[in-house]
Amino acid sequence: MTTTLTTATGHPLFQRRSTWLATAALVLVLGGGTWALTHHSAHAAKPEAAQAAPPVQVTTARVKQQDVQVYRSGIGTVASMATVTVKARIDGQLDKVGFVEGQDVKAGQMLAQLDPRTLQAQLAQAQATRAKDQATLANARADLKRYTTLIAQDAATQQQLDTQKALVNQLEATVQNDAAQVKYAEVQLSFTRISSPMDGRVGARLVDPGNIVHAADTNGLVVINQIDPIAVQFTLPEDAVQDINRLQQKSSQPLTVVAYDRSGAQMLGTGKLILLNNQIDTTSGTVQLKGSFANPQHSLWPGQYVNVRLQLDRRPDSLTVPAAAVQRGQDSTYVWVVDDQNKVGNVPVHVVQIADGTAVIDKGLSANQRVVVDGQYKLKPGASVVEPPPAQKGAAGGGAEANKPAGGSSN
Repeated sequence: MTTTLTTATGHPLFQRRSTWLATAALVLVLGGGTWALTHHSAHAAKPEAAQAAPPVQVTTARVKQQDVQVYRSGIGTVASMATVTVKARIDGQLDKVGFVEGQDVKAGQMLAQLDPRTLQAQLAQAQATRAKDQATLANARADLKRYTTLIAQDAATQQQLDTQKALVNQLEATVQNDAAQVKYAEVQLSFTRISSPMDGRVGARLVDPGNIVHAADTNGLVVINQIDPIAVQFTLPEDAVQDINRLQQKSSQPLTVVAYDRSGAQMLGTGKLILLNNQIDTTSGTVQLKGSFANPQHSLWPGQYVNVRLQLDRRPDSLTVPAAAVQRGQDSTYVWVVDDQNKVGNVPVHVVQIADGTAVIDKGLSANQRVVVDGQYKLKPGASVVEPPPAQKGAAGGGAEANKPAGGSSN
């Protein structure tokens, strides 16, 4: 009997395990090589990607050096230069009115007429009394002349002459009193005709004809506002007082005040400063001012809110940039400046004033530097920038803003 022997290496299970191990080893080798190549490529691509970053498209403008009008801005209220509440000075019945509501009136124009008949009678009575006393005085003076002649002839006594002189003096005083009574009656009668004390515009009629009016009435007959010229009252911070006083002492000409509408787009009038109040309001830290404006077209109206600019002096050779170039950080303001290699950096600046789309800078910049006025949100220090084509630049509005002249500045 023949016996067949099989070696351990020829067992089928052992052959399968060897195959699995070889496959796993091959996978590990291939995976490691792939990871090494990928890791090396990624690290090598990072600086290449950074170097290949495209430049940021921005709009720039040049720092300009020019004269700038300095002014202080505030919010003001238009008020009539003078306001008069027309009242009756005597009691009486209102016969008629001589104005149309809401129309202009002239000084001396009749506004109302009261019933004058009672006062006319009192005037006539006073005149009659004066005439009677004047006749008595004339007779007394004639008697005094006779007594003077008689005493020279020893036909009258000194006592009679002295008595007649006293009577003449007494009657002269009576006539003077009568003249005063006549004058008083004439004045009282003149109060029945109520005239406008000034040029202005009347408001609504407060009393209709036929009513009895009294001197003690509080409302009056009508209110007149003087609106040409007209006043604008406004306030400024207390630190403006020194600048205003300095300029007022420097020049005899009043400072110019310009009024704009609420939006600040339309100029309503140009006037002159007539009042710098004699004290500062300690509760608000402001000082009250008033400007006078010629108002023939009635562009300004009492009660209207306006933006006010008080022009101070001119600041020569000021550095200006478009207001859009100024950025605000947590601690200060800054602008993005473009160097000769078209690289940007943020430069801290001190803004003196911003107005009319123009910022006045006194620290941080020099004339003719390039600053970014649009596209700042994409920038980082050291980033490259590029200007857009002219058509896109005009559409973005950066070029127009950069070329806008400085019309003024406000501190």
